[in-house]
Amino acid sequence: MAFDWRRNLWRGTGYLLGPLVRLWLQRRAARGKEEPARLSERLGIPGLQRPEGRLVWCHAASVGEAQALLPLLQALRRREPGLTLLLTTGTVTSARLVQQRKAGMPEGDGILHQFVPVDLPGAVDRFLDHWRPDLAVWTESEFWPGMLNGLRHRGIPALLINARLSDRSCRRWQAAPGTARWLLGSFAAIYAQTHGDAERLRRLGARDVQEVGNLKLAAPPLPVDEAAVAEWQQRLQGRPRWLVASTHPGEEPLAVLAHRFLEPHFPGLLTIIVPRHPERGPALASELGAPDLNIALRSRGEMPDAKTDLYIADTLGELGLWCRLSPLVAMGGSLIPHGGHNPLEPARLGCAVIFGPHMFNFTEAGAGLIAAGGARQFGDSSGLAEAAAALLQQPDTCRLMGERGQHYASGHEKVVDILVTAILDRLPR
Repeated sequence: MAFDWRRNLWRGTGYLLGPLVRLWLQRRAARGKEEPARLSERLGIPGLQRPEGRLVWCHAASVGEAQALLPLLQALRRREPGLTLLLTTGTVTSARLVQQRKAGMPEGDGILHQFVPVDLPGAVDRFLDHWRPDLAVWTESEFWPGMLNGLRHRGIPALLINARLSDRSCRRWQAAPGTARWLLGSFAAIYAQTHGDAERLRRLGARDVQEVGNLKLAAPPLPVDEAAVAEWQQRLQGRPRWLVASTHPGEEPLAVLAHRFLEPHFPGLLTIIVPRHPERGPALASELGAPDLNIALRSRGEMPDAKTDLYIADTLGELGLWCRLSPLVAMGGSLIPHGGHNPLEPARLGCAVIFGPHMFNFTEAGAGLIAAGGARQFGDSSGLAEAAAALLQQPDTCRLMGERGQHYASGHEKVVDILVTAILDRLPR
């Protein structure tokens, strides 16, 4: 009975909110946060035909989750070549990344991409009625009552993989224990990242929770064009350089301040900045511009010369290139209270890693990397320059950190195999 009233409440509220959500989507499209040509997908109107046969729907909220999920999808296709995998994401950047990455995969033809529909009755009904998934696989901490309602109503089993739940989120959910228990009860099984995540999920009433490890720790090295690496290594030969990766507004000026501090000690220093959202590149070049600062922009086809101070690498899918060119990487998202980004991506490529105080989205990965000797954390944003200087002055220490971090980051491959088996075992025959 509890299920029925929640379902009816959601449907009634959803129909009332429909016009406002459409207006919200149109405004997001005008600001470049939605793909105008694919806006109908957000309302559950399919952009592709459903192939015959079994289909697993997998959802990754944004770039980090999509990057972690793609190797799992490749492994699923290798085990079950006839299986269709529908991957949904919610951001423009993640959609572009998925299309780019899957184009280079032998298994890419069996992976379809759509934007995830908004959690409203009409959109959910259209999406599920068209795609008719045999199994739904969600990642991390996505709990949408409307979609879970729709899956339960149709008898479609759902799994939550790479599940995480912070202490803070757990305390919030404990204020509504019945709702938390109902939402988590929608999943036939939950595969948690850590023991702590598993315990917190059980505390909220989740059933069949297993601790299997972090899928993001199991990702393969970021892809790269080896010819491009060779070309850029020759271009930058002899120049000291470092990378500030996946930055957010407010972090790039801090990187510039760090560059100004470092450059007198490291003549010819090149600071490479990779904004998390590449479309910010041209605005960043204007914002950071100064008479004594030479800036080049990747999206304009500009190449750094001997006088270039900052190189803004504002293209998608090239982080693997910049990490391979930089012995030292500072992680963005950690200088401001964003929560950081995955420090294992550069570590997996042999880079020494530094990050600021705000790494709460990657607590386990950051702590593990520090303990392994592959990363250092500084206490506040003003510590960026000093942390970078300490390692640029000691290339042997920087190299040793990179080797230790690479060893740590490469030791989690078993997670993919465990999750592939779990998904195929739960897939209805």
